[in-house]
Amino acid sequence: MPRRARITLSGVPLHVIQRGNNRQACFFSEDDYRHYLDQLGQCARHAGCAIHAYALMTNHVHLLLTPQEANAAGRLMKLLGQRYVQHVNRRYRRSGTLWEGRFRSCIVQDDAYLLGCSRYIELNPVRAGMVAHPAEYPWSSYRTNAQGEPDGLIQAHPIYTALGRREQERQEAYRDLFRHEIEPSLADEIRRATNGNFALGNKRFADEVATALGRRAVHGVSGRPRRQSEPPSGDLFEG
Repeated sequence: MPRRARITLSGVPLHVIQRGNNRQACFFSEDDYRHYLDQLGQCARHAGCAIHAYALMTNHVHLLLTPQEANAAGRLMKLLGQRYVQHVNRRYRRSGTLWEGRFRSCIVQDDAYLLGCSRYIELNPVRAGMVAHPAEYPWSSYRTNAQGEPDGLIQAHPIYTALGRREQERQEAYRDLFRHEIEPSLADEIRRATNGNFALGNKRFADEVATALGRRAVHGVSGRPRRQSEPPSGDLFEG
């Protein structure tokens, strides 16, 4: 059976998960985490992607990004994967694959869903039992988004910027989002959309994506939906 074509749209946020092969570790030292983040910044600039949030776990990576072009995320992940594998193989005198064959992703509606996805990413170390609070984990974007810690990798999304007129106000509003655990229904929705390569958002958003694609954008019966209008040219990349 052919693999399901990936959905990406230029200018629409994307939640990306890349796992270690067979869920094995992909980071082995602090230098590995630092090297990955350095390469992520370089590759994101080269590919044309803005990084809004991230969490580097022992055996997988979460990214929230916005691609400037429809195929920019694919370029980013390919280049980043190649560079990081070269680093690991050279450092640890190993060979063979490091990553699971294909990264998983979902496009994210840029309203409350974007902030919910950012919370989901930065709370990953807490759910894994590695820390009690996201601020305690050094390999995520929480300290930047919530506490203003300098990080040249992070570019604020307009939804984040709208949280307050000044940086301090935005950071305080963002911290308030973490006073409660993420809703189980939202966490499940994010997992289903990412693992299935579906749209994460409300029905209107899913319908708009399905119209542009000419196929479904949520879990359900396969088939081509009726088109209301022609999709915008150059906005969609599937691959």
